[in-house]
Amino acid sequence: MIKSINPYNQEMVYEISEFGRQDIDKAIDRAELQYKLWKEVPFSERSVLMRAAGEELRKNSSEYAQIITQEMGKPIIQSLAEVEKCANLCDYYAEYAFEMLADKVIETEAHKSYVSYEPIGIVLAIMPWNYPFWQVMRFAVPALMAGNVGILKHASNVMKSAMSIEKIFERAGFPPGCFTNLPIGSKMVEEIIRNPKVKAVTLTGSEAAGRAVAAIAGSEIKKTVLELGGSNALVVFADCNLQQTVKTCVQARFQNAGQSCIAGKRLLVESSIAAEFTKAFLEGVSKLRPGDPLSEETTIGTMARIDLAEELEKQLQDALDKGAEVLHGGKRNKAYFEPTVIGSVTTDMAIFKEEVFGPVIGITTFKDEEEAVQLSNNSPFGLGVTIFTEDFKKASRLVPKFDEGAVFVNELVKSDQRLPFGGTKNSGYGRELSQDGIQEFVNKKTVYINKY
Repeated sequence: MIKSINPYNQEMVYEISEFGRQDIDKAIDRAELQYKLWKEVPFSERSVLMRAAGEELRKNSSEYAQIITQEMGKPIIQSLAEVEKCANLCDYYAEYAFEMLADKVIETEAHKSYVSYEPIGIVLAIMPWNYPFWQVMRFAVPALMAGNVGILKHASNVMKSAMSIEKIFERAGFPPGCFTNLPIGSKMVEEIIRNPKVKAVTLTGSEAAGRAVAAIAGSEIKKTVLELGGSNALVVFADCNLQQTVKTCVQARFQNAGQSCIAGKRLLVESSIAAEFTKAFLEGVSKLRPGDPLSEETTIGTMARIDLAEELEKQLQDALDKGAEVLHGGKRNKAYFEPTVIGSVTTDMAIFKEEVFGPVIGITTFKDEEEAVQLSNNSPFGLGVTIFTEDFKKASRLVPKFDEGAVFVNELVKSDQRLPFGGTKNSGYGRELSQDGIQEFVNKKTVYINKY
């Protein structure tokens, strides 16, 4: 049995029998049969179904948000926002998928030459628990609109979310086999990737998981998209709007209890305002309200599992052993970890070098632009960075110097369905969302027609 446990009260939320090999093969065979039919369904019909999926999400948003919160501890207000974001995604691709995948005519010596964008088949998604609906939907929605079908291996602690997403597509009227949840453990993934009926893999998860999946898929010559870890810097310059910057930095670090690949994880502050900024930032953090995640008053929930909180505790202790100091928080109770800020963080500490997946952030100071960029780039990850400044000429000048998939100015790094999302370096490759995302899993077919 696969079980999901409420991290707030340690009560069981859901359990389901794990699929065996015969179950998996049956699901893949059904998906393959459905793909042959689904790829012929016109965009107009796909759009109607996808809009229905959005309507289903909104109609039962409370039900789905409660499942998210119970399974991984996110405050209910944030879970509701996640469900709404998924509904907006459905509307977006229902509206624009047709033009995103329209033939691209290219003038050559031919009578006619163009590129067509055709589906490739079954796409396997391996998804994490931190945004249990959004991470899945941002793969599934464009994949389905492109004419592909999807199979899902979700994180074992959010299996009720996984089954709910399958239910959403069923309720919306999608034919059986268009989207299938596979309740399985990690040990079954390699066999699924190697199945010749599975044509591509997308993974959002850890760097280690990404390396393993890419190696297997590469040996089978199958396309992958990897969205892995991040250690985003929040670069605070002296000429920032201090009040708004503090507000954004608190949200960037502590939303979803800091359990996000694109969360701000390293605070880099210009020395001349370090004392003033730190005081204001600590005041902002102190206003976060812990409590029952199902309460609308709660603004910081538990971490998703006790073992994850224990790992965070080790990273914090490493920093303290090397000379950092706790400025706020620092204590853990089971899966709950206090919002924590530490000062005097240096580049040799785990909290600076590694991804910190929880509500802890360290402050490092810099003296000038050059050092700020150097510190930000001093990371094996390259998912995103935020810089805070009122000097937009400086911001534009600095953008090309950051080794990141995204640079945000005066705003936290976030995914937007209209913009491509993805990283560089150990943060992975490929893009999700926007036109770039829907074109990841298609055959870009060159067509050349001559006329004698």
